[in-house]
Amino acid sequence: MREFTYERPTTVADALQAGSRPDAKFIAGGTNLVDLMKVDVERPAHLVDISRLPLRDIVTAEDDGLRIGALVGNTELASDSRVRQLYPVLAQAIVNGASGQLRNMATTGGNLLQRTRCPYFYDTAMPCNKRTPGSGCAALGGFNRMHAILGASDKCIAVHPSDMAVALAALRAEIEVQSVSGTRRVPIGELHRLPGDHPEQDTTLAAGELITAVILPPPPAGRQIYRKVRDRASFAFALVSLAAVLEVGQGMVRGAHLALGGVAHKPWVPTDAERALVGARAVPESFAAAADSVLGEAHPHEANEFKVPLARALITHTLAELASSGG
Repeated sequence: MREFTYERPTTVADALQAGSRPDAKFIAGGTNLVDLMKVDVERPAHLVDISRLPLRDIVTAEDDGLRIGALVGNTELASDSRVRQLYPVLAQAIVNGASGQLRNMATTGGNLLQRTRCPYFYDTAMPCNKRTPGSGCAALGGFNRMHAILGASDKCIAVHPSDMAVALAALRAEIEVQSVSGTRRVPIGELHRLPGDHPEQDTTLAAGELITAVILPPPPAGRQIYRKVRDRASFAFALVSLAAVLEVGQGMVRGAHLALGGVAHKPWVPTDAERALVGARAVPESFAAAADSVLGEAHPHEANEFKVPLARALITHTLAELASSGG
């Protein structure tokens, strides 16, 4: 463990001022950052503990959506009656994401900002462009069973680990971000980056910006579900996951919002497939065609080729399940 300084502000303004230091990192639950500090991947010189900030409320927004404070715990969010009734895909994703102990510590904002679980990222003896730009990507020729099949580059094939982010992508959430310069909202689909030539840049947040809330729009029409395929039933990261919202009427698809996890550097939203589904018959053949259109862009590696047929089956059967339940 390297030496660092620490402060715990009690107002957002003070936290933003402290976090504007170039060597500072915000910390709340610490379920990911502390682990990375222990293995010498993250090396902040100054920690700004935001756990005392007034960002723990879940309130109904003026448009009948929800405003979720960034420090709302994962357990609290998943158990909130409004979330369970109106946004069940989000509650399901959170419960599928981690053990009860971790959910008790983890926060909404921190969950979005957790970093990849690629083993080469965690191993400082191995080359990793995400950890040390320009050093290479050991996963390309190494053990890449868990890695990306969509949106990767020759610099990085890591995947984003958050289940919650996948559900928020399907729900079209917005992220409220504050800095000393003011407040802005970021669509969830624009928060995380694809690796490109700069895999060390996980998000579009600027230095010193702090996530203060997640904004959910009014509940979408149709049924919602989160499905996750993993190596073991208890608290493993996704091989492939799917958050789906499907509206069906008179045997036709009226609306579809989809997001895939475990396949890319960010939650993968297949907008072309969503548009193609609208107006299609709500039958397995339509859903299989949508899956094929998504996975036509896939570029798997030898150890994760299985993810392509796995994702195809997951999309097809999950959407058929929703359609058969009345949409």
